[in-house]
Parts: sequence; structure tokens; C-alpha cells
Amino acid sequence: MLKRWLLMLAAVVTVVAAIALFKVHQIKAGAAMMQKMRPPPIAVATIGAAEQVWQRQFHAVGSLAAVEGVTVSNELAGTIEKIAFESGNQVRQGDLLVQFIIAPDEAQVRGAEAQATLARLSLSRAKDLRTQGTNAQSDLDVADAQFQQATALVDNLKATIAKKVITAPFSGQLGIRQVNIGQFLPVGTPIVTLQALDPLYVNFALPQQDVVGLSVGQKVQVRIDAYPTEVFGGVVSALNSKVDDATRNLEIQATLPNADGRLKPGMFGSVDVLQPNEDRFITLPQSAIVYNPYGNAVYVVEQGKDEQGAPVLLARQRFVQLGETRGDQVAVLKGVAAGEKVVTAGQLKLRNGAAVQINNSVQPENSAAPTPSNT
Repeated sequence: MLKRWLLMLAAVVTVVAAIALFKVHQIKAGAAMMQKMRPPPIAVATIGAAEQVWQRQFHAVGSLAAVEGVTVSNELAGTIEKIAFESGNQVRQGDLLVQFIIAPDEAQVRGAEAQATLARLSLSRAKDLRTQGTNAQSDLDVADAQFQQATALVDNLKATIAKKVITAPFSGQLGIRQVNIGQFLPVGTPIVTLQALDPLYVNFALPQQDVVGLSVGQKVQVRIDAYPTEVFGGVVSALNSKVDDATRNLEIQATLPNADGRLKPGMFGSVDVLQPNEDRFITLPQSAIVYNPYGNAVYVVEQGKDEQGAPVLLARQRFVQLGETRGDQVAVLKGVAAGEKVVTAGQLKLRNGAAVQINNSVQPENSAAPTPSNT
């Protein structure tokens, strides 16, 4: 009986051992299959971290203004007899713009000139009589005063006519005509705008901490949305004599050449005031930065080995300290050395130590002064 139990026990142990061996073999086979099914390296784009020289500059938003600009209007009321310009014309100083009806005024001038002539003759006779001693000094004084009054009346009437003949006060470009022939204009009615377009002013402000060392003659660069591919150069021409009490900003005025007249008063744009000093930074495209609440980071590609010891490229996360940004670029103050390969695209799929494969067929924009594509 004992022998039978021992045989049965041995059989059970043999079956259990066989099952255990089968399971071990099954687990090893599964592990080998999982090893073969490891995900392929993640495709990323990279760029070599490079050191660049950035000229120091202060940035502001400015507005263009004409050196000379007015809305031409009438000083005296009257009815328009002649319009001598078209909307948008270029005019020179003194060119006729609008003339009111002046025939009645000219008639008054002729009458006043006749009175002045008579007064001049009366004064001449009074002088002769006074020389002969046949009239009193008071008669001569009255004749002289009457002549002066008549002359002043002629001058006043001529000045009235001059105010009814409206001319360009300076050379420039006219705007859109606001009046018509035969229209009666009350005093101060807008007739047309006139702007001197070359040069133009650009007015902007900088905070008080940025104005130390700022002086007249420093170069500025202006970018206008209407001409996104161009940079307009100018110089600082004036600094306000005080800092604004409310904003603590200093108002600054620069002058821009505008010979072709493409820039218009009222446009706004970004203004960079160039400084003589330069800084050297490691720069990267802004797309390379992984922004996190706990710190900004980049992925640096390094040579490594996989679990079998084969060479492979690995992405290592590295925290960085950032400086200012310009265009598509950002300055890296700490965390990256020149020459290191930094991931610029594909970071969302990465984890620290992940295997990567470099594909630089498409690269993000990397310019400190980008311009929109014209295509």
C-alpha cells in the first residue's frame, strides 16, 4: 500500500514539474517576443546649438506722424468759385487750392483805392498850403489822418481777398476733397488734408529704466504690418524733456526717410532702438523649448547603448534658463552648450532616455527677424 502511495506522489510531482517547466518556457518566449516588439526609435528633428551675436536693442510700439500736417480750412465764410486741385494731388507751397467769390471784394478795393488817391491828393495840397502858411497845422494833420485811413482800408480789403484765395501752406500730398464748387462754407469748414510725407516722424515711448544712455542720433529700425518683409531705418531725432508722471515712460521721436511716400501718417509699427553694445548667446528655435510650470526644458540627443549594448541615439531631458526672445529664436543662458544637438520637433512623443531617429527633412523657422512668406 505504501509503495502505491509513493508511486502516485512521484507521478504528481513529475506532472507539476512538467507544468512548471512549460510555464517558464512560455514566459521566456513571451519576453523574447515582447523584446522583438519594442517600439521603433521616435523620429525627431534636431538642430545644432549655435552661439550668435545679438546687438542690444530696446523694443517699443510707435505711430507714424507727418513732420507737417494740417486740415486746410477757411478763415472767412464764403461761396466757392474755383477748386484748383484733385484729391491725392502733390502740391507745392503757395499752389492755389480753393478760391471764393471775390468780385464784390475787388469792387470795394477799387472804391477804396479811389478814396485813397483822393486822400493822397488832399494831403499833398495841405502840405503845399502849409508851406505857404495859408492853412493851419490841424488841417494838415486831418489830411494826413484821412490818407492813412484810406490806405489802411485798401490794405484791409486786400487782406480779406487774400483770405478768400486759399493756397497750400507747405509742399505735400493732399487727401480727399471735402467741398464742391458753389458750396457756401462757414468759417472753419474742413476743405482737404495736407501732409508732408518725406520725412516722417515715428513717435514711441520707452520705460525710464531703458533710457539711460539713449541719445539723439541713435539708429532705429521700424517694421510696419503693411510691408512685412521690409525694415525701415531712421534715427532718434528728439527726446522729451520729462518722464510721464502716470506711465513713467519717456516719449521719443525718430525721423524716417520716406521718399517714395509709401509710409502714411497714422500707421503704427514695432520700433527697435539699436544700442552700441553686443551680447553672445546660445540661441535655439522657440519650438525646441518644452514649457512647463516646474521649469523649461529641452531634449538633447546623445549617443548611447540599448539593453543589448548596441549603439543608439537617446533623448535626454535637460532643464534650461532662458533669456530674451527675438523673432523665432530664444536665448539660452544655461543648460545647453554650443554644438549639442537639440530636438526641435517631436518632443511631445519623447520621454527621458527614449531612443530617437533623426529626420531633418523639415525644420522649424529659426530667424531673429522673420518675415512672412510671400507664396
